[in-house]
Amino acid sequence: MASALLKFKPRPVEIIINDHSIRYIELKNSEDKRPLKWGERYLPPGIVSEGKILDTNMLSIILEECIDVWKIKRRRVRYLVPDPFITVRKVPIPADVHIDEIEGYLYLEIGESVHLPFEDPVFDYVVLPQEGEKHEILLFAAHREHVMTYADLFSSVKLKPDAADVSSLALYRLYHHLTENTDESLLIIQFDLDLVNMSIFENKMPLFTRHHQLPFDHKQWDTHVARTGFQQLTYKGDIEELAGQFDEVTKEINMMIDFYQFSLNQGKNELSKILLTGDHPMLNSILKELEKRFEIPVELLDSSSLNTEKNRPLPASHHLALGLALKEV
Repeated sequence: MASALLKFKPRPVEIIINDHSIRYIELKNSEDKRPLKWGERYLPPGIVSEGKILDTNMLSIILEECIDVWKIKRRRVRYLVPDPFITVRKVPIPADVHIDEIEGYLYLEIGESVHLPFEDPVFDYVVLPQEGEKHEILLFAAHREHVMTYADLFSSVKLKPDAADVSSLALYRLYHHLTENTDESLLIIQFDLDLVNMSIFENKMPLFTRHHQLPFDHKQWDTHVARTGFQQLTYKGDIEELAGQFDEVTKEINMMIDFYQFSLNQGKNELSKILLTGDHPMLNSILKELEKRFEIPVELLDSSSLNTEKNRPLPASHHLALGLALKEV
């Protein structure tokens, strides 16, 4: 049986867990959306892999330490469902199904006429603009087990799970917050140490997403504390290995662009921009390589115009958390 993505009460802190880190952010308050505090803790290997929690006990211990340091005991928390567990797709809706009946329709049809790659999903949806007689929604679905695994983790350390979200929506939410020019066809690339997530947005809606897992070996990176107080990674391995990984990613990007421009739009629509963000330490070098390989303008998601408490610059690694924090309650 399907149910809506978790939604409870407002104004939590935001925590994002990926394969190599735990990050959090807290806004000043519901009216003043300035980032107030943020933090980060790197994870040793073998605790989380491709979004799946492998060592719940150790992750709980580390998370409890973070809660003490960040002073967020017993707070409500919002979090992201890991990208490998998310399915996004357009679903046609019969013309005689009214907007307030869509959720009930999905309960009945998921597993019947609406097929997903897993059973027992949790889901949310957005009603797309109607074109003639055509009625469609954009469906976001995840396996309940993966959503609840993270909810149970937070509950076990006495945090209160408030809502689960999707990374592509969080990043677009931040982009929309930072710029007025949102009527464009946009490819957002979230380039992290171990995962590249790519999403194409048109008319402020994600058309489709794709993710590409990157091999990440902790032994190939040196870690030190930067002047910001955050850990900083420096690559010490074979640079040709990174170049090979980047070649694979650009193939995925090319396929995604071609599918959008030629399969979906028969060459009539083109992407207006590639927007790059993520926690990869070599993000500026990745930007330069993308500019060389694609004719589409490429730019970094720039948060320097943001007002933060004490005017501290918000690192790109926390863009995702801020986008989650801007989610309307």
